[in-house]
Amino acid sequence: MPHKITFGTDGWRGVIAEDYTFDNVRRAAQGYAAYMLEQGNAGQWIVVGHDKRFASEHFAAAVAEVLAANGFGVYLTQEATPTPVIAYAVVNKKAAGAVNITASHNPPTDNGFKVRNSTGGAIDPAGLKRIEALIPDDAADVRRVPFENALADGKIVKFDASLAYLEHVRRLIDLKPIQDAGLTVLVDAMWGNGAGYFTRLLAGGKTKVIEIHDTRHPLFPEMKRPEPIRPNIDVGLRATREHDADVLLILDGDADRCGIGDENGEFINQLRVYALLAYYLLEVRGERGDIVKTLSTTTMLNKLGQLYGVPVHETGVGFKYVAPKMTETNALIGGEESGGYAFRGNVPERDGILAGLYMLDFMVRTGKKPTELLQMLFAKLGSEYYYDRIDTPFKGNRADREAAILAAKPETIGGLKVTELVTIDGFQFKLEDGGWLLIRFSGTEPIMRVYCETTHKDKVQAILQDGLKVAGIK
Repeated sequence: MPHKITFGTDGWRGVIAEDYTFDNVRRAAQGYAAYMLEQGNAGQWIVVGHDKRFASEHFAAAVAEVLAANGFGVYLTQEATPTPVIAYAVVNKKAAGAVNITASHNPPTDNGFKVRNSTGGAIDPAGLKRIEALIPDDAADVRRVPFENALADGKIVKFDASLAYLEHVRRLIDLKPIQDAGLTVLVDAMWGNGAGYFTRLLAGGKTKVIEIHDTRHPLFPEMKRPEPIRPNIDVGLRATREHDADVLLILDGDADRCGIGDENGEFINQLRVYALLAYYLLEVRGERGDIVKTLSTTTMLNKLGQLYGVPVHETGVGFKYVAPKMTETNALIGGEESGGYAFRGNVPERDGILAGLYMLDFMVRTGKKPTELLQMLFAKLGSEYYYDRIDTPFKGNRADREAAILAAKPETIGGLKVTELVTIDGFQFKLEDGGWLLIRFSGTEPIMRVYCETTHKDKVQAILQDGLKVAGIK
Protein backbone atom coordinates (compact mmCIF):
# COMPACT_ATOMS: atom_id res chain seq x y z
CA MET A 1 0.00 0.00 0.00
CA PRO A 2 1.64 3.32 -1.05
CA HIS A 3 2.10 6.03 1.54
CA LYS A 4 -0.65 8.66 1.29
CA ILE A 5 0.95 12.09 0.88
CA THR A 6 -1.27 14.75 2.45
CA PHE A 7 -0.72 18.51 2.30
CA GLY A 8 -1.44 20.33 5.56
CA THR A 9 -1.57 24.07 6.26
CA ASP A 10 1.79 24.60 4.55
CA GLY A 11 2.68 21.64 2.36
CA TRP A 12 3.68 18.08 3.20
CA ARG A 13 5.98 17.13 6.07
CA GLY A 14 7.19 13.73 7.22
CA VAL A 15 9.80 11.83 9.18
CA ILE A 16 13.04 11.36 7.24
CA ALA A 17 13.60 7.74 6.11
CA GLU A 18 10.17 6.71 7.44
CA ASP A 19 7.64 8.39 5.15
CA TYR A 20 9.86 11.21 3.89
CA THR A 21 11.90 9.14 1.43
CA PHE A 22 13.40 9.89 -1.98
CA ASP A 23 10.68 7.84 -3.68
CA ASN A 24 7.92 9.76 -1.89
CA VAL A 25 9.55 13.14 -2.54
CA ARG A 26 9.74 12.25 -6.23
CA ARG A 27 6.06 11.21 -6.18
CA ALA A 28 5.13 14.58 -4.63
CA ALA A 29 7.22 16.36 -7.26
CA GLN A 30 5.43 14.43 -10.03
CA GLY A 31 2.07 15.49 -8.58
CA TYR A 32 3.17 19.12 -8.53
CA ALA A 33 4.53 18.85 -12.09
CA ALA A 34 1.21 17.38 -13.31
CA TYR A 35 -0.70 20.18 -11.58
CA MET A 36 1.52 22.87 -13.12
CA LEU A 37 1.00 21.32 -16.54
CA GLU A 38 -2.76 21.38 -15.98
CA GLN A 39 -2.46 25.06 -15.13
CA GLY A 40 -0.96 25.77 -18.55
CA ASN A 41 2.67 26.16 -17.49
CA ALA A 42 4.28 23.68 -19.90
CA GLY A 43 7.86 24.67 -20.71
CA GLN A 44 8.02 27.30 -17.97
CA TRP A 45 10.70 27.58 -15.27
CA ILE A 46 10.28 26.55 -11.64
CA VAL A 47 12.48 27.54 -8.69
CA VAL A 48 13.66 24.77 -6.37
CA GLY A 49 15.29 25.56 -3.03
CA HIS A 50 16.10 23.86 0.26
CA ASP A 51 17.02 24.37 3.92
CA LYS A 52 19.89 23.08 6.11
CA ARG A 53 18.21 19.94 7.36
CA PHE A 54 19.66 16.48 6.85
CA ALA A 55 20.03 15.72 3.12
CA SER A 56 17.83 18.64 2.03
CA GLU A 57 20.09 19.50 -0.89
CA HIS A 58 19.82 15.91 -2.17
CA PHE A 59 16.03 15.89 -1.88
CA ALA A 60 15.99 19.21 -3.79
CA ALA A 61 18.12 17.66 -6.55
CA ALA A 62 15.64 14.76 -6.77
CA VAL A 63 12.79 17.24 -7.24
CA ALA A 64 14.77 19.06 -9.93
CA GLU A 65 15.23 15.77 -11.83
CA VAL A 66 11.49 15.15 -11.87
CA LEU A 67 10.54 18.68 -12.93
CA ALA A 68 13.14 18.66 -15.72
CA ALA A 69 11.83 15.33 -16.97
CA ASN A 70 8.34 16.87 -17.15
CA GLY A 71 9.58 19.58 -19.50
CA PHE A 72 10.16 22.40 -17.01
CA GLY A 73 13.31 24.44 -16.68
CA VAL A 74 14.60 24.44 -13.10
CA TYR A 75 16.35 27.25 -11.25
CA LEU A 76 18.04 25.39 -8.37
CA THR A 77 19.46 27.40 -5.46
CA GLN A 78 23.17 26.79 -5.07
CA GLU A 79 22.95 26.75 -1.26
CA ALA A 80 20.46 26.62 1.60
CA THR A 81 18.16 29.60 1.06
CA PRO A 82 15.49 31.30 3.21
CA THR A 83 11.90 30.66 2.19
CA PRO A 84 11.18 34.38 1.52
CA VAL A 85 14.27 34.56 -0.71
CA ILE A 86 13.03 31.57 -2.70
CA ALA A 87 9.61 33.22 -2.95
CA TYR A 88 11.11 36.44 -4.27
CA ALA A 89 13.19 34.47 -6.79
CA VAL A 90 9.94 33.20 -8.34
CA VAL A 91 8.89 36.78 -9.12
CA ASN A 92 12.37 37.99 -10.04
CA LYS A 93 12.93 35.07 -12.42
CA LYS A 94 9.33 35.25 -13.76
CA ALA A 95 8.98 31.57 -12.86
CA ALA A 96 5.72 29.63 -12.77
CA GLY A 97 6.18 28.55 -9.15
CA ALA A 98 8.51 26.92 -6.66
CA VAL A 99 9.20 23.81 -4.63
CA ASN A 100 10.96 24.33 -1.32
CA ILE A 101 12.48 21.42 0.59
CA THR A 102 12.04 22.46 4.22
CA ALA A 103 10.22 21.43 7.38
CA SER A 104 10.48 24.97 8.72
CA HIS A 105 10.27 24.78 12.53
CA ASN A 106 9.62 21.03 12.86
CA PRO A 107 11.86 18.73 14.96
CA PRO A 108 15.18 17.59 13.44
CA THR A 109 13.74 14.19 12.47
CA ASP A 110 11.49 15.81 9.84
CA ASN A 111 11.72 17.32 6.40
CA GLY A 112 9.11 18.87 4.15
CA PHE A 113 7.86 19.85 0.71
CA LYS A 114 6.35 23.33 0.19
CA VAL A 115 4.82 24.43 -3.11
CA ARG A 116 4.29 27.96 -4.38
CA ASN A 117 2.60 29.63 -7.37
CA SER A 118 3.77 32.40 -9.71
CA THR A 119 3.26 35.10 -7.05
CA GLY A 120 5.76 33.36 -4.77
CA GLY A 121 2.87 32.78 -2.36
CA ALA A 122 1.11 29.68 -1.11
CA ILE A 123 -1.18 27.71 -3.40
CA ASP A 124 -4.81 27.85 -2.28
CA PRO A 125 -6.50 24.84 -0.61
CA ALA A 126 -8.25 23.74 -3.81
CA GLY A 127 -4.92 23.69 -5.65
CA LEU A 128 -3.28 21.66 -2.87
CA LYS A 129 -6.08 19.10 -3.04
CA ARG A 130 -5.59 18.82 -6.79
CA ILE A 131 -1.84 18.27 -6.36
CA GLU A 132 -2.59 15.49 -3.85
CA ALA A 133 -4.95 13.85 -6.33
CA LEU A 134 -2.29 13.91 -9.08
CA ILE A 135 0.45 12.25 -6.99
CA PRO A 136 1.08 8.78 -8.48
CA ASP A 137 0.71 5.77 -6.18
CA ASP A 138 3.85 4.12 -7.53
CA ALA A 139 7.31 5.69 -7.81
CA ALA A 140 7.68 3.78 -11.09
CA ASP A 141 5.19 6.25 -12.60
CA VAL A 142 7.45 9.22 -11.86
CA ARG A 143 9.33 10.82 -14.75
CA ARG A 144 13.03 11.39 -14.08
CA VAL A 145 16.09 12.59 -15.90
CA PRO A 146 19.63 12.11 -14.47
CA PHE A 147 20.65 15.26 -12.59
CA GLU A 148 24.04 15.71 -14.27
CA ASN A 149 22.51 15.27 -17.71
CA ALA A 150 19.85 17.91 -17.04
CA LEU A 151 22.51 20.24 -15.64
CA ALA A 152 24.71 19.79 -18.71
CA ASP A 153 21.73 20.37 -21.02
CA GLY A 154 20.78 23.61 -19.25
CA LYS A 155 17.47 22.19 -18.04
CA ILE A 156 18.68 22.70 -14.47
CA VAL A 157 20.51 25.96 -13.70
CA LYS A 158 22.10 26.63 -10.32
CA PHE A 159 21.95 30.22 -9.07
CA ASP A 160 22.50 32.47 -6.06
CA ALA A 161 19.03 33.68 -5.03
CA SER A 162 20.33 36.01 -2.31
CA LEU A 163 21.69 38.80 -4.53
CA ALA A 164 18.40 39.87 -6.13
CA TYR A 165 16.61 39.56 -2.79
CA LEU A 166 19.09 41.79 -0.96
CA GLU A 167 18.72 44.48 -3.63
CA HIS A 168 14.94 44.16 -3.38
CA VAL A 169 15.01 44.66 0.39
CA ARG A 170 17.19 47.75 0.02
CA ARG A 171 14.47 49.24 -2.20
CA LEU A 172 11.80 48.53 0.42
CA ILE A 173 13.62 50.08 3.36
CA ASP A 174 16.33 52.70 3.84
CA LEU A 175 18.95 50.74 5.75
CA LYS A 176 21.46 53.54 6.29
CA PRO A 177 19.76 55.03 9.39
CA ILE A 178 19.72 51.56 10.95
CA GLN A 179 23.38 50.97 10.03
CA ASP A 180 24.35 54.31 11.58
CA ALA A 181 22.19 54.02 14.72
CA GLY A 182 24.84 52.30 16.82
CA LEU A 183 22.52 49.51 17.93
CA THR A 184 23.68 46.16 19.20
CA VAL A 185 21.48 43.60 17.46
CA LEU A 186 21.60 39.98 18.54
CA VAL A 187 20.38 37.50 15.90
CA ASP A 188 19.47 33.91 16.68
CA ALA A 189 19.43 32.14 13.31
CA MET A 190 18.37 28.85 14.94
CA TRP A 191 20.92 26.89 12.87
CA GLY A 192 18.86 27.84 9.83
CA ASN A 193 18.84 29.49 6.43
CA GLY A 194 18.68 33.08 7.67
CA ALA A 195 22.22 33.05 9.04
CA GLY A 196 24.30 35.92 7.69
CA TYR A 197 21.49 37.97 6.16
CA PHE A 198 21.25 40.67 8.84
CA THR A 199 25.05 40.89 8.96
CA ARG A 200 25.18 41.43 5.19
CA LEU A 201 22.36 43.98 5.19
CA LEU A 202 23.51 46.06 8.15
CA ALA A 203 27.30 46.07 7.66
CA GLY A 204 29.21 49.31 7.15
CA GLY A 205 27.99 51.48 10.00
CA LYS A 206 28.03 51.80 13.78
CA THR A 207 25.39 49.15 14.39
CA LYS A 208 26.83 45.82 15.52
CA VAL A 209 25.22 42.50 14.61
CA ILE A 210 26.03 39.45 16.74
CA GLU A 211 24.79 36.11 15.39
CA ILE A 212 24.38 32.85 17.29
CA HIS A 213 23.35 29.39 16.06
CA ASP A 214 24.49 30.56 12.63
CA THR A 215 26.08 27.41 11.19
CA ARG A 216 24.60 24.19 9.85
CA HIS A 217 23.68 21.68 12.55
CA PRO A 218 20.71 19.44 11.59
CA LEU A 219 20.21 18.31 15.21
CA PHE A 220 19.44 21.88 16.37
CA PRO A 221 21.28 21.74 19.72
CA GLU A 222 20.18 24.06 22.56
CA MET A 223 16.57 23.90 21.38
CA LYS A 224 13.86 21.31 20.82
CA ARG A 225 13.16 22.61 17.34
CA PRO A 226 13.96 25.79 15.35
CA GLU A 227 10.68 27.49 16.31
CA PRO A 228 10.91 31.07 17.67
CA ILE A 229 9.04 30.49 20.93
CA ARG A 230 10.14 29.42 24.40
CA PRO A 231 11.94 27.27 25.44
CA ASN A 232 13.74 27.16 22.06
CA ILE A 233 14.76 30.82 22.35
CA ASP A 234 15.98 30.76 25.96
CA VAL A 235 19.66 30.67 24.95
CA GLY A 236 19.11 33.66 22.68
CA LEU A 237 17.30 35.60 25.40
CA ARG A 238 20.15 34.92 27.82
CA ALA A 239 22.71 36.00 25.21
CA THR A 240 20.77 39.26 24.73
CA ARG A 241 21.34 40.10 28.38
CA GLU A 242 24.97 38.95 28.30
CA HIS A 243 25.77 41.18 25.31
CA ASP A 244 23.62 44.08 26.58
CA ALA A 245 21.92 44.05 23.19
CA ASP A 246 19.16 46.47 22.23
CA VAL A 247 16.99 43.78 20.67
CA LEU A 248 16.95 40.09 19.81
CA LEU A 249 15.82 39.04 16.33
CA ILE A 250 14.97 35.34 16.04
CA LEU A 251 14.52 33.52 12.74
CA ASP A 252 13.02 30.06 12.48
CA GLY A 253 14.71 27.29 10.50
CA ASP A 254 13.71 28.54 7.05
CA ALA A 255 13.64 32.25 8.05
CA ASP A 256 10.03 32.91 7.14
CA ARG A 257 9.06 33.53 10.77
CA CYS A 258 10.42 36.16 13.13
CA GLY A 259 10.47 36.30 16.92
CA ILE A 260 11.48 39.31 19.01
CA GLY A 261 13.20 39.63 22.38
CA ASP A 262 13.28 43.03 24.09
CA GLU A 263 16.27 44.91 25.50
CA ASN A 264 15.85 43.07 28.82
CA GLY A 265 16.03 39.64 27.23
CA GLU A 266 12.28 39.06 27.60
CA PHE A 267 10.22 37.49 24.83
CA ILE A 268 7.58 39.59 23.06
CA ASN A 269 4.89 37.14 21.99
CA GLN A 270 4.06 36.84 18.31
CA LEU A 271 0.60 38.43 18.58
CA ARG A 272 2.14 41.57 20.06
CA VAL A 273 4.81 41.57 17.36
CA TYR A 274 2.13 41.44 14.65
CA ALA A 275 0.32 44.39 16.22
CA LEU A 276 3.59 46.33 16.52
CA LEU A 277 4.40 45.77 12.84
CA ALA A 278 0.92 46.88 11.74
CA TYR A 279 1.13 49.93 14.03
CA TYR A 280 4.56 50.80 12.58
CA LEU A 281 3.28 50.67 9.00
CA LEU A 282 0.13 52.66 9.78
CA GLU A 283 1.51 55.25 12.21
CA VAL A 284 5.24 55.68 11.54
CA ARG A 285 5.28 55.06 7.79
CA GLY A 286 1.79 56.52 7.26
CA GLU A 287 0.73 53.73 4.92
CA ARG A 288 -2.83 52.51 4.43
CA GLY A 289 -4.17 49.21 3.22
CA ASP A 290 -6.10 46.11 4.23
CA ILE A 291 -4.94 43.85 7.06
CA VAL A 292 -5.26 40.06 6.72
CA LYS A 293 -5.16 37.94 9.85
CA THR A 294 -5.95 34.36 10.78
CA LEU A 295 -8.54 33.60 13.44
CA SER A 296 -5.77 32.58 15.82
CA THR A 297 -4.02 35.93 15.87
CA THR A 298 -4.63 39.19 17.66
CA THR A 299 -7.76 41.30 18.07
CA MET A 300 -5.39 44.27 18.37
CA LEU A 301 -5.42 44.32 14.57
CA ASN A 302 -9.19 44.78 14.50
CA LYS A 303 -8.80 47.72 16.88
CA LEU A 304 -6.03 49.23 14.74
CA GLY A 305 -8.23 48.77 11.67
CA GLN A 306 -10.97 50.79 13.37
CA LEU A 307 -8.57 53.51 14.53
CA TYR A 308 -6.93 53.96 11.12
CA GLY A 309 -9.97 53.25 8.94
CA VAL A 310 -8.62 50.19 7.15
CA PRO A 311 -10.44 46.87 6.49
CA VAL A 312 -9.44 43.77 8.46
CA HIS A 313 -10.03 40.33 6.94
CA GLU A 314 -10.06 37.15 9.05
CA THR A 315 -9.16 33.81 7.44
CA GLY A 316 -8.63 30.20 8.43
CA VAL A 317 -5.27 29.23 9.91
CA GLY A 318 -2.39 28.93 7.47
CA PHE A 319 -0.80 30.99 4.73
CA LYS A 320 -2.69 28.99 2.13
CA TYR A 321 -5.60 31.21 3.24
CA VAL A 322 -3.66 34.40 4.03
CA ALA A 323 -1.63 34.64 0.80
CA PRO A 324 -4.60 34.47 -1.64
CA LYS A 325 -6.50 37.05 0.44
CA MET A 326 -3.48 39.36 0.46
CA THR A 327 -3.19 39.08 -3.31
CA GLU A 328 -6.94 39.70 -3.76
CA THR A 329 -6.99 42.84 -1.56
CA ASN A 330 -3.45 44.17 -2.17
CA ALA A 331 -3.16 44.05 1.63
CA LEU A 332 -0.69 46.18 3.57
CA ILE A 333 0.19 43.30 5.88
CA GLY A 334 -0.86 39.71 6.50
CA GLY A 335 0.10 37.30 9.21
CA GLU A 336 -0.63 34.48 11.58
CA GLU A 337 -0.19 33.41 15.19
CA SER A 338 2.96 31.39 14.51
CA GLY A 339 5.07 34.51 13.90
CA GLY A 340 4.82 34.72 10.12
CA TYR A 341 4.21 38.17 8.61
CA ALA A 342 3.97 39.27 4.97
CA PHE A 343 4.07 42.80 3.56
CA ARG A 344 2.80 44.76 0.56
CA GLY A 345 5.57 45.50 -1.94
CA ASN A 346 7.11 42.13 -1.17
CA VAL A 347 5.78 38.72 -2.21
CA PRO A 348 2.66 37.36 -0.41
CA GLU A 349 4.86 35.11 1.71
CA ARG A 350 6.04 35.28 5.30
CA ASP A 351 9.38 37.05 5.57
CA GLY A 352 11.21 36.92 8.89
CA ILE A 353 14.14 38.94 7.57
CA LEU A 354 12.03 41.87 6.39
CA ALA A 355 9.93 41.72 9.59
CA GLY A 356 13.12 42.03 11.66
CA LEU A 357 14.34 44.97 9.60
CA TYR A 358 11.00 46.74 9.97
CA MET A 359 11.22 46.28 13.74
CA LEU A 360 14.70 47.84 13.73
CA ASP A 361 13.43 50.71 11.59
CA PHE A 362 10.57 51.23 14.08
CA MET A 363 13.14 51.53 16.88
CA VAL A 364 15.39 53.91 14.96
CA ARG A 365 12.62 56.21 13.67
CA THR A 366 11.07 56.59 17.13
CA GLY A 367 14.26 56.40 19.19
CA LYS A 368 12.54 53.87 21.44
CA LYS A 369 13.44 50.47 22.84
CA PRO A 370 11.13 47.47 22.29
CA THR A 371 9.48 47.81 25.72
CA GLU A 372 8.74 51.47 24.95
CA LEU A 373 7.26 50.58 21.58
CA LEU A 374 4.85 48.23 23.34
CA GLN A 375 3.87 51.03 25.72
CA MET A 376 3.15 53.24 22.69
CA LEU A 377 0.98 50.52 21.14
CA PHE A 378 -1.02 49.85 24.29
CA ALA A 379 -1.55 53.56 24.85
CA LYS A 380 -2.96 53.79 21.31
CA LEU A 381 -5.23 50.79 21.86
CA GLY A 382 -6.34 51.82 25.33
CA SER A 383 -5.47 48.49 26.97
CA GLU A 384 -2.91 45.67 27.11
CA TYR A 385 -3.56 42.30 25.49
CA TYR A 386 -2.41 38.92 26.83
CA TYR A 387 -2.09 35.62 24.99
CA ASP A 388 -1.29 31.97 25.65
CA ARG A 389 -1.84 28.57 24.07
CA ILE A 390 -2.05 24.93 25.12
CA ASP A 391 -1.43 22.01 22.75
CA THR A 392 -2.78 18.71 24.03
CA PRO A 393 -3.24 15.20 22.62
CA PHE A 394 -6.76 13.84 22.51
CA LYS A 395 -8.32 10.41 22.18
CA GLY A 396 -11.41 9.31 20.35
CA ASN A 397 -13.17 10.47 17.21
CA ARG A 398 -12.57 14.05 16.09
CA ALA A 399 -16.09 14.43 14.67
CA ASP A 400 -17.61 13.42 18.01
CA ARG A 401 -15.48 15.99 19.82
CA GLU A 402 -16.44 18.69 17.35
CA ALA A 403 -20.12 17.87 17.83
CA ALA A 404 -19.66 18.06 21.62
CA ILE A 405 -17.97 21.48 21.35
CA LEU A 406 -20.84 22.79 19.21
CA ALA A 407 -23.36 21.43 21.69
CA ALA A 408 -21.58 22.90 24.75
CA LYS A 409 -22.86 26.48 24.23
CA PRO A 410 -21.03 27.99 27.23
CA GLU A 411 -22.46 31.32 28.41
CA THR A 412 -19.17 32.38 29.98
CA ILE A 413 -15.53 31.38 29.58
CA GLY A 414 -13.00 32.40 32.19
CA GLY A 415 -15.70 34.49 33.79
CA LEU A 416 -16.24 36.54 30.61
CA LYS A 417 -19.48 36.49 28.64
CA VAL A 418 -19.43 34.68 25.29
CA THR A 419 -20.75 37.03 22.59
CA GLU A 420 -20.34 34.98 19.41
CA LEU A 421 -19.18 31.61 18.03
CA VAL A 422 -17.18 31.65 14.77
CA THR A 423 -16.58 28.34 12.96
CA ILE A 424 -14.50 29.38 9.93
CA ASP A 425 -11.63 27.20 11.15
CA GLY A 426 -12.18 25.41 14.44
CA PHE A 427 -14.34 26.97 17.14
CA GLN A 428 -13.68 30.56 18.17
CA PHE A 429 -15.65 31.93 21.11
CA LYS A 430 -15.63 35.74 21.07
CA LEU A 431 -15.59 37.28 24.56
CA GLU A 432 -17.10 40.47 25.96
CA ASP A 433 -13.73 42.20 26.47
CA GLY A 434 -12.85 41.86 22.77
CA GLY A 435 -10.76 38.77 23.46
CA TRP A 436 -11.39 35.20 22.33
CA LEU A 437 -10.88 31.49 22.88
CA LEU A 438 -10.10 29.25 19.90
CA ILE A 439 -10.20 25.44 19.81
CA ARG A 440 -8.67 23.83 16.71
CA PHE A 441 -7.68 20.32 15.72
CA SER A 442 -4.41 19.60 13.93
CA GLY A 443 -4.92 18.37 10.39
CA THR A 444 -2.00 15.93 10.56
CA GLU A 445 -1.83 14.53 14.12
CA PRO A 446 -4.15 13.83 17.11
CA ILE A 447 -3.43 17.20 18.70
CA MET A 448 -5.93 19.79 19.87
CA ARG A 449 -4.83 23.43 20.15
CA VAL A 450 -6.50 25.80 22.59
CA TYR A 451 -5.57 29.48 22.22
CA CYS A 452 -6.78 32.65 23.88
CA GLU A 453 -6.28 36.41 23.96
CA THR A 454 -7.75 38.76 26.54
CA THR A 455 -7.27 42.19 28.08
CA HIS A 456 -7.38 40.56 31.54
CA LYS A 457 -3.95 39.20 32.48
CA ASP A 458 -5.40 37.34 35.48
CA LYS A 459 -7.95 35.46 33.33
CA VAL A 460 -5.64 33.89 30.73
CA GLN A 461 -5.24 30.53 32.45
CA ALA A 462 -8.91 30.41 33.50
CA ILE A 463 -9.95 30.92 29.87
CA LEU A 464 -7.62 28.16 28.67
CA GLN A 465 -8.79 25.74 31.36
CA ASP A 466 -12.43 26.44 30.51
CA GLY A 467 -11.51 25.85 26.87
CA LEU A 468 -10.18 22.40 27.76
CA LYS A 469 -13.45 21.66 29.57
CA VAL A 470 -15.51 22.74 26.56
CA ALA A 471 -13.32 20.47 24.42
CA GLY A 472 -13.93 17.57 26.81
CA ILE A 473 -10.30 17.26 27.86
CA LYS A 474 -10.97 18.01 31.54
